[in-house]
Amino acid sequence: MARFSPAQEFQSALSPIQLLPFRFERTAVGRYLVSNIVGEFVSLSGEEFGRLVQLQLAPGDELYDKAYASHLITRAGQTAQLQLLAMRLRSRMAFLREPSALHLFVVTLRCEHSCPYCQVSRQSSDRSRFDMSEEIAQRALALVLQSPAPLIKIEFQGGEPLLNFPLIAKIVEAANIEGPRAGKELQFVIASNLALLNDDILAFCKANSILLSTSLDGPADLHNKNRPRPGGNSYELAVKGIKRAQDVLGKDRVGALMTTTERSLGRAEEIIDEYLTLGLGGIFLRPLSPYGFAVKSKQLQKYDANEWLDFYRRGLRYILDLNRSGTPFVEFYTALVLARMLTDRPTGYVDLRSPAGIGLGALVYNYDGRVFASDEGRMLAEMGDDTFVLGNVADATYRSLVTSDKLIELVGASLSQCAPECHGCVYESCCGADPVYHHATQHDAVGIKPLSGFCARQKGVMETVIDLLHSSPEDAVILRRWGVA
Repeated sequence: MARFSPAQEFQSALSPIQLLPFRFERTAVGRYLVSNIVGEFVSLSGEEFGRLVQLQLAPGDELYDKAYASHLITRAGQTAQLQLLAMRLRSRMAFLREPSALHLFVVTLRCEHSCPYCQVSRQSSDRSRFDMSEEIAQRALALVLQSPAPLIKIEFQGGEPLLNFPLIAKIVEAANIEGPRAGKELQFVIASNLALLNDDILAFCKANSILLSTSLDGPADLHNKNRPRPGGNSYELAVKGIKRAQDVLGKDRVGALMTTTERSLGRAEEIIDEYLTLGLGGIFLRPLSPYGFAVKSKQLQKYDANEWLDFYRRGLRYILDLNRSGTPFVEFYTALVLARMLTDRPTGYVDLRSPAGIGLGALVYNYDGRVFASDEGRMLAEMGDDTFVLGNVADATYRSLVTSDKLIELVGASLSQCAPECHGCVYESCCGADPVYHHATQHDAVGIKPLSGFCARQKGVMETVIDLLHSSPEDAVILRRWGVA
């Protein structure tokens, strides 16, 4: 009768264990958070972490299996894990193959609101010299259609863009003719306070599949204080506009954003309830930005990153409890962070991209013909800082804008993979860079990260999300659903 040889006869000699690139941070006494280069996180005890870095682990033990599955270790001579990591990293960076898909037209700086945190240094509504001309709009549209992106989103901003709605209509009509000729699929968005919305505008939006994005800061008293206008009825007009737009365009064609002011900090639940009442499916708990009237009116000095994080965590807790009780609702920024942590999908959200999305992800065409690398960059220009001006529609081409020495230098400064403090941060693979923010606050595109409010908020959000994923199974189910949606 034939005999089988012992099992060890069929086993090849195992090659030495090697560490793969990873980052880590001590999170508590005796605990470490470890991440690989594609954003997978694992929590290790101090004893496990010590064994990992000293390679004191072997097949069959739990730590070896955990480290191998998390791509923290490999075997000398093996290429499968390296190839898998390279493939996943390529997928995460695929946004670099889709340049300049978002194009923003600032059709006017005029606005009938006088929000003290306004980022764009809006002008009073009777100053028509702050409107984009038809000639500038035509030149800007020609630049838009030079972008190699097959799907292009055009967003109309202000000021209040509905104050120059005739120009919006002309741009949309021209784009719908010229876009298909250039092989482009087009989407349109109008970012408006909706105070001037009427039936004709809604009919045009419906006929041209235009989405509406508006601002809603919370209940009536809060919204009206944050966003004053003559008559004191900003909230009433915003809510009326949202409801009319939902009825005509559909609920999924209208979105709203809030801005956190000092008055908002203790009212997270009320603000969220306002969104629920209007049938909005989620909220972005957005902090103030350091531009425009937010600086001049000293709104930025009224709370810091830690106070905003307390507000964010309170709001997130309330939203998770709503989901637990059967009411689906999403905190949109958390969902974006989770998508970076749980999937390898490339992100279009610039705060979670490295290199940053300035120029490469979006271009901004100002009312006066100047072209900016980002919307925040044009806000700085209204404050007298032209650092992020790339050119002018009068003589620019798409290629001259995106290959300019200025943009290349700025994009290079936004690489978090090699920036001081960022390159060793456990959250780097899921985070991004914001050179405009750091230039505005520290006069340096890279910035000193321990002094950065952007960095403090990013880390605070990610710490909160990781803690919930690891410590609360019921919350983890909800969060994972957001991240993979």
